[in-house]
Amino acid sequence: MILIADSGSTKTSWFYSDGENHPEKISTLGINPFFRTTKDIVAELQKDLIPKVNSGISEIYFYGAGVINEEKGAVIKFALHKLYPSAKIEVYSDLLAAARATLGKERGIACILGTGSNSCLYNGKDIAEQVSPLGFILGDEGSGAVLGRKLVGDYLKGIMPENISQKFQKQYPFSYSEILENVYKKEKPNKFLARFVPFLNENKNDGYCNELVENSFNEFIQRNVKQYSDFNKLEISFVGSVAYFFQEQLKSVLSNNKLKLGVIVKEPLEGLTQYHLNK
Repeated sequence: MILIADSGSTKTSWFYSDGENHPEKISTLGINPFFRTTKDIVAELQKDLIPKVNSGISEIYFYGAGVINEEKGAVIKFALHKLYPSAKIEVYSDLLAAARATLGKERGIACILGTGSNSCLYNGKDIAEQVSPLGFILGDEGSGAVLGRKLVGDYLKGIMPENISQKFQKQYPFSYSEILENVYKKEKPNKFLARFVPFLNENKNDGYCNELVENSFNEFIQRNVKQYSDFNKLEISFVGSVAYFFQEQLKSVLSNNKLKLGVIVKEPLEGLTQYHLNK
């Protein structure tokens, strides 16, 4: 009996299989060890997960945002051990989730394009090389936060074409000072900036919006993907909402760079499930 989790900061998706073809998907709040403690994770899962999956679990594979080292992974591992003391528990990063979900047991390059961005060279089992994403100020090329940053910057500087600017102002009637306050003074400016990505998606057939997205994806390729060994020989796969909703632009950028596209998926849970059940 197996339990697999794909967790972000806002939501955790769980796959449960009893080994007799009775799979079930369960959703709970996000479990990011940067913002949660073992104690409150236990309390929450006792309320939201245990009533649905309370016994007989032999293996748990947890993949999550914020699992950047053993110390952060231990926050989650200890919580799960309290709830399922007899289970074998393994905790991994969301980047390894992207790699295993899209590449399985094949060597390749796996990328995340969501609110943030990330990438790695995967050897078929583990991460072999990783270029640091650096966050939306120094890096995170191609991410929702950076797309939003570029869009808002062009709007405030008057670079955005007039017709798009009028649409943007109508849809997001923020004042100049409100935007600067959200970006420079309030918490989680990356999420504030990423909220403008739906506007780009709605207008992605417009030349300006299309070019902004493709330029950001090209920066992601140049500054991340092309730093890996054999980048021009390996399949490059993507996970995340930005990759999924802008896949035509992503395919165009990869083609222009003569790179091999693997798969593009919005979420990794289905691929992770196949990886572990086949294993």
